[in-house]
Amino acid sequence: MTAAPSKVRTRIAPSPTGFLHLGTARTALYSWAYARHHGGEFVLRIEDTDVVRSTEDSVQQILQSMQWLGLDYDEGPIYQMQRLQRYHAVAEQMIAAGTAYRCYCTPAELDEMREQQRARGEKTHYDGRWRPAPGKPLPPLPEGVQPVVRFANPAQGAVAWDDLVKGPISINNQEIDDLIILRPPADDAGPGALGVPTYNFAVVVDDWDMAITHVFRGDEHINNTPWQINIFCALGAALPQFGHCPVILGDDGLKLSKRRGAVSVTAYEESGYLPEAMLNYLARLGWSHGDEELFSAQQMVQWFDGSHLSRSPAQWDPAKLAWVNAHHLKAASDERLALLAQQQLARRGVSAAALGALAQGIALFKDRCATVVELADWLQMLFVPMPPSAEDLATHVTDAVKPALRGLRDQLTTATWDKAGIAAAIKASLTAHQLKMPQLAPALRVLVCGRAQTPSIDAVLALFPREEVLSRLQHV
Repeated sequence: MTAAPSKVRTRIAPSPTGFLHLGTARTALYSWAYARHHGGEFVLRIEDTDVVRSTEDSVQQILQSMQWLGLDYDEGPIYQMQRLQRYHAVAEQMIAAGTAYRCYCTPAELDEMREQQRARGEKTHYDGRWRPAPGKPLPPLPEGVQPVVRFANPAQGAVAWDDLVKGPISINNQEIDDLIILRPPADDAGPGALGVPTYNFAVVVDDWDMAITHVFRGDEHINNTPWQINIFCALGAALPQFGHCPVILGDDGLKLSKRRGAVSVTAYEESGYLPEAMLNYLARLGWSHGDEELFSAQQMVQWFDGSHLSRSPAQWDPAKLAWVNAHHLKAASDERLALLAQQQLARRGVSAAALGALAQGIALFKDRCATVVELADWLQMLFVPMPPSAEDLATHVTDAVKPALRGLRDQLTTATWDKAGIAAAIKASLTAHQLKMPQLAPALRVLVCGRAQTPSIDAVLALFPREEVLSRLQHV
């Protein structure tokens, strides 16, 4: 074995067969934070060897998600399909060293092999018929069969490692098959086409070439790790340290996954969540620093040393995410939120929302909101009349308050247009018509804002142009 590199290097290696889902985003966060904590480097690799299902749209969605989350990488994106010659060269090197071999079994032969093993009550596995051994005769080479390359897994001993999350793990080599590491080109591939490596081979060659020192990934990969460790050893390559994080469960208790409709990272962006809140929440789904619940990415980098990773699955909790997002929303600047709200409103066809007006509204409304979408719901009334419900009109805009509303409209025509001036006009109308604020304010809110509850009504009205308020009160 060669000596491990001194610099910490981590990676994230998503498959572009769909969106970047939440489990992969959490793994990316842990890998990024660990590298940043140790002054190391973080690599983005695109594992696109599933040529049937991989798409450029998925690649772009992954890159956009990483950018939105702020998980900057030092190298990449590196694409496996651009490294086929390298995998073939390593496979030939292993064949020459006797740690890999060509297997000419047809799919029909493999099916028959497994059927016979099942009939005997045995565990199904490749029987090694093409594996070279001293004094062992191999079958004659069949005509027209393109071979696969298999790894000659050690027949004895065990694979053991001290997992960063799970602790010591050991698996007997007799439980591990001679896996295929390189497939032949497809029958319809053109001249000179190269076969595609399998996952467990490509990932080892990549991690070796890229000097990866620490691998954080989901614990569904634990069964792959013994093969990968044995391939590392066969290559004389330095082993990375592995940390297998438990899965994230949905509210139904089942694993979140692309195939079960897990929401993408970009969908949360569109739903008005902030990237710093997503990172905060994802971090706590499997890691802790004391009792800290709310923290920044910078604080996480300071704290994340690879310890305190949970061995138990975490459960996705939308209510907890909303609570975390509400905290970060309140801490965000009004100017930044105004830009985000402007984008949300533009999706609704409200394109004339001025940033200055939005920022003033955000200062008033953001304490009531958990997402930017909720902020946009409040702000939309400043630019588009929001018709009140018939029930609100009947309940609050009664004959008893209509004279006061008409009087207030006259007062507002000449009032100083700020919070104090509007408050004075409301007070004058209340006095003139012998009403209390709880009688007039809900009616005023319903007519101007389309809802019966808002922050202080004088502050809300000051957000509107005078002419807009007068217009919404003209049919009282």
